[in-house]
Amino acid sequence: MSSIISLSKVAKSYALGEKIVVEALNGVDLEIKKGEFVAIIGPSGSGKSTMMHLIGILDKPSSGRVLLDGKDISKLSEEELAVLRNKYIGFVFQSFNLLPKTSAIENVELPLIYSKIAGPERKRRAIEVLKEVGLGDRLEHKPSQLSGGQQQRVAIARALVTSPSLILADEPTGNLDSKSAVEIMSLLKDINKKGNTVVLVTHEHDIAKAAKRIVELKDGKVISDRKN
Repeated sequence: MSSIISLSKVAKSYALGEKIVVEALNGVDLEIKKGEFVAIIGPSGSGKSTMMHLIGILDKPSSGRVLLDGKDISKLSEEELAVLRNKYIGFVFQSFNLLPKTSAIENVELPLIYSKIAGPERKRRAIEVLKEVGLGDRLEHKPSQLSGGQQQRVAIARALVTSPSLILADEPTGNLDSKSAVEIMSLLKDINKKGNTVVLVTHEHDIAKAAKRIVELKDGKVISDRKN
């Protein structure tokens, strides 16, 4: 099976002030194949957030190569990267990142507006994915009228609406109670079974167990890469 993401000898450093350089990632190799469910785990400062930004092509490496479906991101302009992100990647964040004054449908429609999809088709697709995540009876509800778990379902529907190849979930259960967390992880498993590649970034070992493969980072390096 072909790779959706490939990191080769990737390093990423940040300057803190004039003299301090932080090596967030140091010579990382990682390949994620289409259809995998991978958890990237590690303590604070391990480099997992930096890796998430590189996998999500929100940032470029200081050295090494990051390929998204065979395309070298370091050779692309910001505009080309934005087009690639919208086409390939659906993001799910810990804080949901929903617009507070708009309905579930309108929140889910947002990525389709950037893709210049016509209004009726946007609405049809938004309703379809909201039903898929179990919110067919909450279409017109605003975030404040939804529980945390339901808000994260809206966020997942928004990630799915463009039919991306990769779902990138950053601490998706971090703001949820344990029952809602179990439900969200079950939903991500179902999404993976339908063919989506899912990459989960978390510091919680219990949450990582939902994945089929666990990649563990420490001090900017991969210290373990195992099937689950």
